[in-house]
Amino acid sequence: MSGAALELVCPAGTPAALRAAVDAGADSVYLGFRDETNARNFPGLNFSRDELAEGIAYAGRNGCQVLVAINTYPRAGDPGPWHRAVDDAAGLGAWAVILADIGLLDYASSRHPALRRHLSVQASAANPETIRFYHDEFGVKRVVLPRVLTVQEIARINSAVPVETEVFAFGGLCVMVEGRCLLSSYATGESPNMNGVCSPAEHVRYEDRNGRLISHLFNFAINVFAEGEPAGYPTLCKGRFQALNRASYLFEEPASLDVIRMLPALTEAGVTALKIEGRQRGKAYVAQVVTAFRKTVDAVARGKEPAAADLAPLTEGGRQTTGAYEKTWR
Repeated sequence: MSGAALELVCPAGTPAALRAAVDAGADSVYLGFRDETNARNFPGLNFSRDELAEGIAYAGRNGCQVLVAINTYPRAGDPGPWHRAVDDAAGLGAWAVILADIGLLDYASSRHPALRRHLSVQASAANPETIRFYHDEFGVKRVVLPRVLTVQEIARINSAVPVETEVFAFGGLCVMVEGRCLLSSYATGESPNMNGVCSPAEHVRYEDRNGRLISHLFNFAINVFAEGEPAGYPTLCKGRFQALNRASYLFEEPASLDVIRMLPALTEAGVTALKIEGRQRGKAYVAQVVTAFRKTVDAVARGKEPAAADLAPLTEGGRQTTGAYEKTWR
């Protein structure tokens, strides 16, 4: 069975990563402005207005669309930076904006009705009633589904909603329901939902103690690594903590989502687009992952079985998982 290829939505944390994604065959790229209006507000990442204009032009010349993530929540009484981000994305010719906040959705739909509106995963819309609300009230065309649904649940949603759905296909996992995690704000005072940063780098430090490497986030010890053991970035949900006289990963073990072998099932479930996670990764990562997915997506569209792709070296902890898509627990 063959059909239309799944749209490949690829990360662009920098102009160089955008070009790498486009050259590797991305159908669309998603990115953010260099401020707190997007959920990857880290030093060295994101786009100025001039860089976005150049990126949109480069993508357009190569048949690729640009989506601008404006997916954090505005500060009470100060929506100006978020409104300007929507206005500038529209003015520079972005294909769509990715929004989570209801007020921003209302602003975008009333001020820029011709601009496509996609619902960010940060909105945590995971059932038909919620999705229909966003479609009916704000004209949302696509919903990025949280990483808590099985393929069967995704299929049931797609049969009941009038919008496109986009699902995560590769990259970092989040054990919380997106848009509702407060762990980083408890530890550092900065929130991914408000400030666009989870475990910001200025709160990270490493300590060498008796041959062991200890990672800290603010005043919290997150992990202890033996000599030669790969040391991950210290986020609270991926920390190794002492409980019941044993140190273990209580929330989530280091692993990356990889659903490349599940693409026929996701196609059958009515999914429109696949999102590759990784705006904090470099252009080499982007090029390699997008190339592998481009080849596989095209093969599946021709009715072929997905070929094995060795992306393990690019995964967290060298491990891959299909997460909740093949949920075996209840």
